[in-house]
Amino acid sequence: MGVKRLLLAGLAVALCSGAVLTSASAPPPRTVRSECPQQWGGREPGGWVPAAAKFDGVDEFLVPGIPVAATICAYPGDNTRPGRERLAGSRVLVGGAGAMARDLAYLPISDRSGLCTLMGGPMTNYLIRFDYPGGFALWVGTAEEVNACVVTTNGTAGSRSYVGRSITAAYRTGAWKLIRPEDPCQGDGGRRGQGEHMVPGEPASVVVCRSASGTKPAAMREHGAAEARSLAAALNAQDSWPTDHGCQGGSGLSYRLMFRYADGPPASVHLIVGCDPPIGNPLLQGDLDDVAYRHVLRLAPPE
Repeated sequence: MGVKRLLLAGLAVALCSGAVLTSASAPPPRTVRSECPQQWGGREPGGWVPAAAKFDGVDEFLVPGIPVAATICAYPGDNTRPGRERLAGSRVLVGGAGAMARDLAYLPISDRSGLCTLMGGPMTNYLIRFDYPGGFALWVGTAEEVNACVVTTNGTAGSRSYVGRSITAAYRTGAWKLIRPEDPCQGDGGRRGQGEHMVPGEPASVVVCRSASGTKPAAMREHGAAEARSLAAALNAQDSWPTDHGCQGGSGLSYRLMFRYADGPPASVHLIVGCDPPIGNPLLQGDLDDVAYRHVLRLAPPE
């Protein structure tokens, strides 16, 4: 149990620190990493691992603790014929295993399905093996796929937040970097804690994006920590419940609120004017009273 508690303690350090963790910050693993499976065992993009890890934290975080090494195994295929993809190659990350684990640990855990587009096209399934001091190991299964509709799982917990492009870049380069969209109004917008709060944690800033039918790109306006936290408190005070990814009505006008943090991914809230219910994040939806709505309008870009 001492080693198991150490893994969770390591995760707390990783999430609270802005420093990039590398394999040089921990002793090397005592075991040799196993080879990648020769064939993908799942029947859809992502969502499969050859074995689920059995140590503490795997039901709360995709990657608990601070691993010292990571190996990425690639299985290319086509999403119109998923399953039984063959191993095409593997890549050992040159440092960055801890940073990769930290970023994946920020993804929100959920077993709820989401809405997906149905475009056909190429995909690549990935298995990532994380190795820890003392011989512990953990597999994560995910994919890059044209619809960005993928479950990332460690075999116990899963997330529908999409990291496919970042995994592909790491496989190609051997270095980890979470890819963010150039447009701050775009992106997945999933962050750990969104299943409990409309806006989790303490955001460092917020970008308020306004879009209307036929208008591209969205107009935007950025605010600092004080306004971000005041708006977050107003949204968190509203009644909310697990999302069913739907609402009734709508005026064609919508706002996307991108709350950004000192570390980790942003958290998004979508407001559809005239819709019932009007607000939601990737895991919750809820009501919005007039006071909170006027708060959003005050921070929105001018028309």
